[in-house]
Amino acid sequence: MIVGCPKEVKINENRVALVIAGVRALVEAGHSVIIEKDAGFGSGISNEEYKIAGAKIVPTNKEVFKNAELIMKVKEPSEDEIDLFQKNQILYTFLHLVAAPKIAKGLKKKKVRAIAYETIELPDGRLPVLTPMSEIAGRMATHVGAYLLQKEPKEGGKGLLLGGVPGVKKGKVTVLGGGVAGTNAAKIAIGLGANVTILDVNAKRLEYLDDIFGNRITTLRSNITNIEESVATSDLLIGTVLITGGTAPRLVTRKMIETMEEGSVVIDVSVDQGGCIETTKPTTHDKPTYRVNGVIHYAVTNIPGAVPHTATYALTNASFPYAFKIAQLGFDEAIKTDPALKKGVNVYNGFITCERVARDLNLSYKSVTDIL
Repeated sequence: MIVGCPKEVKINENRVALVIAGVRALVEAGHSVIIEKDAGFGSGISNEEYKIAGAKIVPTNKEVFKNAELIMKVKEPSEDEIDLFQKNQILYTFLHLVAAPKIAKGLKKKKVRAIAYETIELPDGRLPVLTPMSEIAGRMATHVGAYLLQKEPKEGGKGLLLGGVPGVKKGKVTVLGGGVAGTNAAKIAIGLGANVTILDVNAKRLEYLDDIFGNRITTLRSNITNIEESVATSDLLIGTVLITGGTAPRLVTRKMIETMEEGSVVIDVSVDQGGCIETTKPTTHDKPTYRVNGVIHYAVTNIPGAVPHTATYALTNASFPYAFKIAQLGFDEAIKTDPALKKGVNVYNGFITCERVARDLNLSYKSVTDIL
């Protein structure tokens, strides 16, 4: 199979979908690899390193899309990239289609076979490719929030140190969602010495979080009353709620945000799926923040892109085994033999094949099983 890896086009997206070890594995197995020039530059991988590993370097993404059977990316394709796809080409990347209806319709029209990293799901419900990025995004959310609370940035906050000092109260961090991102956000907040509260609807998850963190956190059942009270007293609010493949529920209203003190900070990690906070709108690393009623909002849609070296290797550790399976077996056989990968298929043969995506975008749905 010919595997292609274009350079990412999203603003300040410096990750790359294929590292040297992956190129070597594919080439040694008899496959061909095409890499767009400087695709790995942001992650510290040179064109020469790719060449030595056996890849062919091409000057434009057009050449990658023209020749490759399997396109490996990190983020969803742009509208310009949609035009470059060919019928039955395989796309393997983060898609987050519920927040990108134009991309979903474009992939349908082109009859691209698209697999989303974020919906590859193991029998126990774990999301193996999404997990490392959720870990990074969760940890970064607290780091970014702590920075924005300072007066130093141009858009700085209330001038508060999360951990406080002896004789001065600590900052309060509220985390909505106790999954992977939320747990990692809490870890960093606890490490900084903050007063941390985690809200979740899953009682077993709250029991687990209480066991691992003990009296270093407060756990609350996620309901409107607890959310209202927690938001109003938060210095840093971090939203991490995830519905696999679907639109994130809006748990925090504009009225709740209006109860926060001026200079407080909101970080919406779930913005890729529409966000769980009503006042959220997608931002970029170039212009990451805006204010609503004096509250600083940070809603960058590719948070891990700010630490591309760490993020690229964490991502490819999880994503490459599935890509290798597709190259070895072909698309149909790979998804037939791997139930987790089959759940990752979002678009196939002109149909949306992820039920939640189809429902949330009001598009026609057909199961992968029926198509096969």
